[in-house]
Amino acid sequence: MSRIMVALGGNALGNDPIEQLMLVKETAKPIADLIEAGHSVVISHGNGPQVGMINYAFEVGSKASDRVPEMGFPECGAMSQGYIGYHLQSALRNELILRGIDKQVATILTEVIVDKDDSAFSNPTKPVGGFYSEDDAKKLESELGYTMIEDSGRGYRRVVPSPKPIGFVELEVIRTVVSNDHVVIASGGGGVPVILKNGMIRGIPAVIDKDFASEKLAELLDCDTLFILTAVDNVSLNYGKPNQNNLSRVTVRELKEYADAGHFAPGSMLPKVIAAMEFAQSKTGRRAIIGSLDKAKEALEGKSGTIIEG
Repeated sequence: MSRIMVALGGNALGNDPIEQLMLVKETAKPIADLIEAGHSVVISHGNGPQVGMINYAFEVGSKASDRVPEMGFPECGAMSQGYIGYHLQSALRNELILRGIDKQVATILTEVIVDKDDSAFSNPTKPVGGFYSEDDAKKLESELGYTMIEDSGRGYRRVVPSPKPIGFVELEVIRTVVSNDHVVIASGGGGVPVILKNGMIRGIPAVIDKDFASEKLAELLDCDTLFILTAVDNVSLNYGKPNQNNLSRVTVRELKEYADAGHFAPGSMLPKVIAAMEFAQSKTGRRAIIGSLDKAKEALEGKSGTIIEG
C-alpha cells in the first residue's frame, strides 16, 4: 500500500458554496477509487475564491453595520478550511459507505508555520477571491487598501503575501490519524499561516500556496506520491499554441530546464511544477504526478497525467 498526498485544484470545488456542494460529490469518486485500490490517502485543497469571498463579505458587512465585525485574514482562512472540509469529508464519507468501505474521514484545521522574515511579506503575489473590472479593482485599492493585479487577461484580482511553509503545528495529530488508516483533509488552502514568537503561535494575514504546503506535508508524512490534480490532463510545453507538447514522463532536471525557459505561467502551472520537482527530489523513489481529477486512477497507472521523477 502506498501513501498518496492528493492536492485538489479549484476546479474540484467550484466558485460558491452551492456549486461546491454539487461538485464535491463527483470529486469524491476518483479519490474513493484510490482508497478502494488500497492506497492511504491524505487530501489538501485550494481556497482562493472561498477565502476571498469570506474576507470581502466581512469587510463590506462591517462598513454597512456595526453588528458585523471586521474579520482578520487568518480567521477567514480558518473558516474556508472548515466549510470546504465539511463538504469534502461528507461527500467522501458517503461515497465510501456506498462502496462498503469502513474508513473515517476527518478535516484537521491546520496552522502552517512560516518564517516571519520571509521576503514574500514585502511582495504580495498570491491571487485570492474573484475577478473584478479595472474600475472595481481601483475602487477596492482606494477604499480597502487591497493590492490588485491583472490576472491572465481574465480581470483583476487581489494579491496577498505568499510565504513558504516550513512546518505544521498539527503535524503529530495528522500523523496519528493517517497511521490509523483513516483519511485526513489537512492544510486546506495552504493552511492558516502562523509565525512563532517567543514560543507562541500568532496568525498573520497571508496565503500559503496550497501546492507548496501539500508538498511539504507530503514530505513530512513520508508519502510516496504527490498527486497535484488540476483542470488539464498534462503539463504542456507551448500551452494553447499549435505546437503544444504534452509531457507524459519527465525528470526533475528536464522539467527545470523547461521552467527556466518560461514555459509555465507563474500564477497557475509554475507553482505546481516547482512543488512537484521539490517532492520528486526530496527522497529516492518518490514521484509527483500532475494531472486531471477525472483521470486520477489512470494517472497513477501511468496512463494519463505528467509523471515527474527525481
